[in-house]
Amino acid sequence: MLKPLSARELQVLKLIAVGKQNRAIAEMLAISIHTVEAHRGRVMMKLNLHSVVDLVKYALREGLIET
Repeated sequence: MLKPLSARELQVLKLIAVGKQNRAIAEMLAISIHTVEAHRGRVMMKLNLHSVVDLVKYALREGLIET
């Protein structure tokens, strides 16, 4: 990791990596879709990733999700 992720950013990262859509994540975590998007953007910035595919690859590589 380049910069540590907050607990919420990590939670959002894991949900994105398993294929959840922003609306579903927002409902699951009782936050707005805009907040989900903000978390995703910060995660991508902190980890220097540029796409959802990169997020999934990172999560797999770091053992955050299983195949």
